[in-house]
Amino acid sequence: MRTVAILLLLLPMSLAANEKNIDPQTGLVKNPGWLHVRSHCGGCHSHALVTSQRADRQTWLDMIRWMQATQNLWQFAPEVESEMLDYLAQTYAPMPNRRRAPIPTSLMPSRDPQEP
Repeated sequence: MRTVAILLLLLPMSLAANEKNIDPQTGLVKNPGWLHVRSHCGGCHSHALVTSQRADRQTWLDMIRWMQATQNLWQFAPEVESEMLDYLAQTYAPMPNRRRAPIPTSLMPSRDPQEP
C-alpha cells in the first residue's frame, strides 16, 4: 500500500517533467533536432501528422524523399537532413506491438450455431 502511495505522489512530477519536454505549440518532443522538424515539416502540414507517425530512420527518409518527389518539398542541407532523421528515428521510432496476442482457436466460440 505504501508503494502505491509513493508512486501516486511521484506520478504528477513525472508527468510535469514530460510536459516540459514537449513544445506546447507543436506537440513535438524537444530533443536535439526538433527545431529543424518544427520549421521544415510544419510549413506544409500539421505537426500532429509527424507525432502520430512511427518509423525507423530509413522509412522516415523514404517519406522525405516521397514528399520531395511528389509534394514539392525542398532539398535539405545534408547536416540538417541528418539531424532531422536522427531526431525522427529516435523520438518517433516504431513502437513494440501493443496489441494482445490473438485468442487461441480452442478458446474461440464455435461458428456453428448448433454446437454448444
